[in-house]
Amino acid sequence: MNLENKTLKELFDLVDKIGKKRYNRLTEQDFSNYKQYDHWRYINSNFGTGSTQESKDWVTDHSDSHCPICNIRYHKDNGRTIDHKLPRSKYPWLSMEFKNLWVICRDCNQEKGEMDWYEYERYIFIRYPKSYSDLRIYRPIQLIQLKKS
Repeated sequence: MNLENKTLKELFDLVDKIGKKRYNRLTEQDFSNYKQYDHWRYINSNFGTGSTQESKDWVTDHSDSHCPICNIRYHKDNGRTIDHKLPRSKYPWLSMEFKNLWVICRDCNQEKGEMDWYEYERYIFIRYPKSYSDLRIYRPIQLIQLKKS
């Protein structure tokens, strides 16, 4: 299915159809990847908040000076965070998939919460329409296609 040519209504219909599902059928490889991530998170980080030097370096290398959603410059009170585009709670096997990670500010991360991607797009489209076109560039198309198969 080609998602690029979908209208907003079609995309929002997909949100209602698949956005709230829990995907619990893990392959052995998915489970192995998740165990690896969970172990790494337990050993190397402070509750997965990006506190290790490795994660801090990744954040620096994969972000600009402004949050891609709100376009506000990162600062001490609202710093950079690593977010899962497709939430960890619904897609644990994608926890370590770098295509699923992006850097956004703490406030935007908390506002996004556990929303699935198209839920989040709809939320931004309704609440912050000026930010919607910028958000679309970050759509995890390959991951969304993978979860359907």
